Amino acid sequence: MILPQTYYGALLLLLLTTFCWGSWANTLKLAGKWRYELYYYDFALGVLLASIVCAFTFGSQPTADGLEFLDDIAHTGRRQIFYTFVSGAIFNLGNMLLLAAISVAGLAVALPAGLGTTLVVSVVVGFFVQPKGNPVLLFAGVAIVVAAVVTDALAHMAHTQTKAEGDAKLGKTKPSKKKKETGLKAIFLSVIGGAAMGSYFPLLDVAKAGDLGMGPYSLALVFAAGVFSSTFVLNLFLMNLPVQGKAVEVFDYFKGRAKQHLLGLAGGAVWFSGTMASLVVGSAAAKDAQIGPALTLALGQAGTLIGALWGLLAWKEFQNTDIKVKTLIILMLILFVSGLGMIVIAPLYSR
Repeated sequence: MILPQTYYGALLLLLLTTFCWGSWANTLKLAGKWRYELYYYDFALGVLLASIVCAFTFGSQPTADGLEFLDDIAHTGRRQIFYTFVSGAIFNLGNMLLLAAISVAGLAVALPAGLGTTLVVSVVVGFFVQPKGNPVLLFAGVAIVVAAVVTDALAHMAHTQTKAEGDAKLGKTKPSKKKKETGLKAIFLSVIGGAAMGSYFPLLDVAKAGDLGMGPYSLALVFAAGVFSSTFVLNLFLMNLPVQGKAVEVFDYFKGRAKQHLLGLAGGAVWFSGTMASLVVGSAAAKDAQIGPALTLALGQAGTLIGALWGLLAWKEFQNTDIKVKTLIILMLILFVSGLGMIVIAPLYSR
């Protein structure tokens, strides 16, 4: 198995994680009017195919002790495989809800609200499972991230209201409660999805621990299998109970253009590349290649900010809004960075 051997090699892989996690959802935006439910079939397939390619290429190169991907799978316990598979399914539920929120409200709203919630849940659960770091700094950072999520919600609600009032003045639509409900729906989907994505980490930690623990490439492949398999169950509910628009039929998938299917596959491959890079860095055996948990957390969560900036700058999701909404968006970004910073430095001031 290929693992990083130097600090700078590990750092480059973490930067790859940051970029991939912050950018993969652009493929949904590029797909145009293609429904996210149909897009997700290709996304899940892209994740699975990328995991197979990684396992039988980078994962099949023997390490110093002669260990390869297939050797790792052979000695792994069944419980570890089960936990990893279930982790993939739990993550998938959260990711599908997050993508639903993106389809409703855009990247700049869904990612900070959803992944901010993921950060809060994972930090709180992690602290009670294995207390590490200064609790004052840790929970102060969590509180600030929660404030960032609330500010993000307020900005989205204010923007939705401003847009509805503008359309009403132009005679396009009449003000209604439906716009307000749509705004609340996006925040609800983001928070629930983020909470699900933050809750699978303990299972994954158990799967990696001990003599029968899984290595990064086998872990990634089984996790991807959990993502792919659960898509066919979870997506049926989302297709028949859509967050917006009419119900979607399975056969509508075959009406998509080649470009739309390729974008879904690319989105899954990009997301998996970031995840694989993160897992490999976390499994680095060489002392020079080990990066502290603080920097790992910071670079991983920086993907949230990249995703928000894609929405703000590239897709102009808050274009033509008032100064109040712009101020809330700037405040949200400041709060998120501040809260993340406190969480990152908390282990450095452990009591």
